[in-house]
Amino acid sequence: MTLNIGDSAPDPVVTLPDGSESPISAWRGKPLVLYFYPKDDTPGCTTEAKDFTALADEFAAAGTQILGISKDTPAKHTKFIAKHELKVELASDVDGSVCEAFGTWVEKSLYGRKYMGIDRATFLIDAEGKIAQIWRKVKVKGHAEAVLKEAQALG
Repeated sequence: MTLNIGDSAPDPVVTLPDGSESPISAWRGKPLVLYFYPKDDTPGCTTEAKDFTALADEFAAAGTQILGISKDTPAKHTKFIAKHELKVELASDVDGSVCEAFGTWVEKSLYGRKYMGIDRATFLIDAEGKIAQIWRKVKVKGHAEAVLKEAQALG
């Protein structure tokens, strides 16, 4: 299933760093930046999380929440947040259902070896739960700023 702008956002359940579970719809009421990334504490993923953290106050001023999702465990997220003083919420997709629902669990290739992994992608979801913008195959440099600009335009 391919998601498009204007579609209702899927509502799978994520696991938060404290171990509690929550559906994506729990963030409804304000716009939400939902960004998918492959793995905590890797160079690109760390840069992306720090870039969103650096702009966290501006996202908040625009009334927009930020939630990063990977398949890392809640304990790993807790360490990642503390190590880099992140100001963004992170959630775990333990069973892969969130990545499946958003179409971010894809076949990748590295040095000719094929494997399944998380495609770096971001979804801007409006306050009513509709997808306002989609970024696929994200390049980290300048991405958080581009998402902020779209989030501010939603206001």
